[in-house]
Amino acid sequence: MEQNQHPAAVQPAAAQVSSSQRFSRGALILLILFGVFTLGMYVGEGRIKLPLGFQPHSENNNLPATLDYATVNQVYMSLKANYDGKLTESQLIDGLKHGLAESTKDPYTVYFTAKEAKDFNDELNNSFSGIGAELGQDKDGNLEVISPLAGLPAEKAGLKPQDLITEINGKSTAGESVDDAVSKIRGQKGTKVKLQVVRSHSQTLNFTITRDDITVPSVTTKILAGNIGYVQISTFANDTSDLMQKAADKFKSAHVKGIILDLRENPGGLVQSAINTSGLWLKNGQTIFTSKGTEGTQLNTANGDGELNGIPTVVLIDAGSASASEITTGALHDNHDAYVIGAKSYGKGVEQSLINFDDDSQLKVTIASWYRPNGQNINHKGITPDKTVKEPTNAKALASSDAQFQAALTYLTSH
Repeated sequence: MEQNQHPAAVQPAAAQVSSSQRFSRGALILLILFGVFTLGMYVGEGRIKLPLGFQPHSENNNLPATLDYATVNQVYMSLKANYDGKLTESQLIDGLKHGLAESTKDPYTVYFTAKEAKDFNDELNNSFSGIGAELGQDKDGNLEVISPLAGLPAEKAGLKPQDLITEINGKSTAGESVDDAVSKIRGQKGTKVKLQVVRSHSQTLNFTITRDDITVPSVTTKILAGNIGYVQISTFANDTSDLMQKAADKFKSAHVKGIILDLRENPGGLVQSAINTSGLWLKNGQTIFTSKGTEGTQLNTANGDGELNGIPTVVLIDAGSASASEITTGALHDNHDAYVIGAKSYGKGVEQSLINFDDDSQLKVTIASWYRPNGQNINHKGITPDKTVKEPTNAKALASSDAQFQAALTYLTSH
């Protein structure tokens, strides 16, 4: 199962090692490296099974049974003797593990420390600590509160839609991107963030908001004027399949005349969630995608009821639509169940498996490439819409300025 989002930088965090585990650093590094590669040999011999059903039988079986550990120790001893700075044993060990993954030159194969693994999985499932407000920019590029989420700290503190955030912890937000602002507002549960806000372009207000754990549903739905169903998937997370089933039931009960499936800025997520979502439109047995990799060639087909099959559907995509989003878009398009509008998608068509270790660290490793039902490889190619519509800068979603959304409405009302 692919568990990856759109590639994002992850900051390393050193793990702690108890005093009972401490002995010669050189010997420890050699021992760990020896253990890693001995484990690899055992896996190859079938004596140990890797988690998630991953059995490596790739082109890398031609690697040597052992590596030249002496050269690794030479680098270690040189660092120890010459580096003008503080190094810790755990920092060096984590560095070696990160380096093993980075040596693949594959941006999606990554080693996570325990903290990085938690951050990755929290982000995947829209779970984080913050204030619970959707932020954007107004037409002048000012940082704007789009919507404070019901029952969460931002709403409780009194933030309102269209409030302009001018300062975060005493520092101006002028010229700052939404992503940078979000990273400053988020923080550990129980800590506080200070916001200066301008309301109605005249009233200046100050808020001190205590951060809390936030989990944002991955799916939002609306029934628009003209009885058009709208559903947005922000990421393919653990809750996506259940929420999409509820959306399908809602649309069927309302007898919607058409559906807009908004996958813009959706970086991907869990493959099974994409398979289940596609199955709401596809008939049993129709191809969703083909996976080719270290587990061989696997044909992934729909096994649902296809309850939305036959309802005119538009999928909205853009350059931020990646991975599982492209699986769903390709499946619906190539099986003639949806018309695609927007901009060309990102082109992330490889699958990762998460391998868990005893210390809660993880290895996210690429195990396969994806092919659309029409046979096209997704990776580096993306999906070109049936109708390309450029999104204006600072356009508000679902507003008259949202040209892609308006194009979807026009298509559905004319078909």
